[in-house]
Amino acid sequence: MNQSAPPGTANTNPTLAVLGFRRQLVYHLHFWAFIAVAPLVMVQWQHGNLLLSALLVFFCANAALVLLFLRFRNTYFLKGRLFPLLAVVCAAYSTAINGHAGLYWAYPAAIALFFLLPIKEAIVCNVIFVAVMAVVSFLQFPEADFWRITFSLGLSCLFAMIFAWLVGRLQQELTRLATTDPLTGCLNRSQLADVLNSQIQMRERYERVSSLVLIDLDYFKNINDQWGHLAGDRVLKEMAGRVRKRLRQNDQLFRIGGEEFMVVLPETRQKDGHTLAQQLLTSISARPFLDDIRVTASASIAEVERGETWSVWLNRADQALYEAKARGRNQVVLAPASRQPPMPPEPWQRSPAPLQPVSSGPAASGTPDTP
Repeated sequence: MNQSAPPGTANTNPTLAVLGFRRQLVYHLHFWAFIAVAPLVMVQWQHGNLLLSALLVFFCANAALVLLFLRFRNTYFLKGRLFPLLAVVCAAYSTAINGHAGLYWAYPAAIALFFLLPIKEAIVCNVIFVAVMAVVSFLQFPEADFWRITFSLGLSCLFAMIFAWLVGRLQQELTRLATTDPLTGCLNRSQLADVLNSQIQMRERYERVSSLVLIDLDYFKNINDQWGHLAGDRVLKEMAGRVRKRLRQNDQLFRIGGEEFMVVLPETRQKDGHTLAQQLLTSISARPFLDDIRVTASASIAEVERGETWSVWLNRADQALYEAKARGRNQVVLAPASRQPPMPPEPWQRSPAPLQPVSSGPAASGTPDTP
C-alpha cells in the first residue's frame, strides 16, 4: 500500500481517496492494538508466562513497525502478514494457559483480520484461527463451553466477513461511479492527469513512448437539434463502443467533453497512432448510427515528448484537433513537436459529407462543436 501522492491529489482521485481511508483504518487498528496489548507484556511477565510475554513483545513490535512505515514511508510493512500469525499464536497460547482470560482476545483479533487483509486472505486466516481455537477450547474447557466458543467465534467471523465484503463492494462501486462516465462507460477526467503522468514517467525512465488521440464528433449539435438529446446520447454510447472494439486491452478511452473523447496509447509512436486514428474515424463514418444518422469525426494524434508535462502534451493534441476542424473536419492531424510549425495534412479517403448546420434550436448536450 503506497499512498504517496502530490498534495490535493486524493481530493480529485477517488482511487487514492479510498486508499487513504484504508491507510487510516490500518493505522488506527494497529495503534489501538499496540495500546491494548503493550501493558499485557508486563502482566504476563509478572505471572511467569515468559513465552507469552515474548510473543506479545513481537506483536507490539510488528504494530510499531507498521505505524512507523505508514507514518514515514507511506508503505504497509509486510502488508500486514504478521498480524494474523501473531494474533492466532498469542490468542491460542493465552487461552491454553490462562483459560477464559485469554479467550476474550480471540474475538477482536479475528474481526480485525477482515479490515487488515484482502477478503480472501482474511477468510483463510480466520478459518485457521477458528479451527485452532476450537482445538484449544476442546482440550481446555468442558464440551458445552467448547461448542459455545466455537460457534460464537465462527459467527463473529461470519458477520465481520459479510460486513467487510459489503464495504469492499461499496468502495468498488463508488470508485467506478466516480471514475467513469455513466453514459458511455469511458473513464472521465478524474483519472486523466494520473494516466498521462504515468505515461510521461515511462517515457522519462524507460524511453517507452506513448501517444494520445483526441476525437471530436463533427456537427454534433445538429444531431441534438434534429433528432433530440436522447438520440444524441445513443450516438455517443454507440460511438464509444465502436472505438473500444478497435483498442488494445491496455489502451484507455476517456470521455473528456460532451462529444470529445481521448484515447491513450501506451508504447505507441505517433505514426502508428495516426494509422489507428484513421481506422477509428473510418469505423465511425462507415455506417450510420441508429439506422439513419450519419456521423463523421475529426481527430488529432500527439506523441509525448521528453520533459513536457501532461497539460502541455494534451494542449498540443488539442491545438492539432482545432487544426483538423479548420481544415474541413473528418480527418486526422498530427500534432507538431513543441515550437515547430504544423505539419501539412495527409489526404485519405473521406466518408460521406458531414451534416450541415441547421437553424438554431435547443442547447446541445455536452460542449458545442468547435468551429
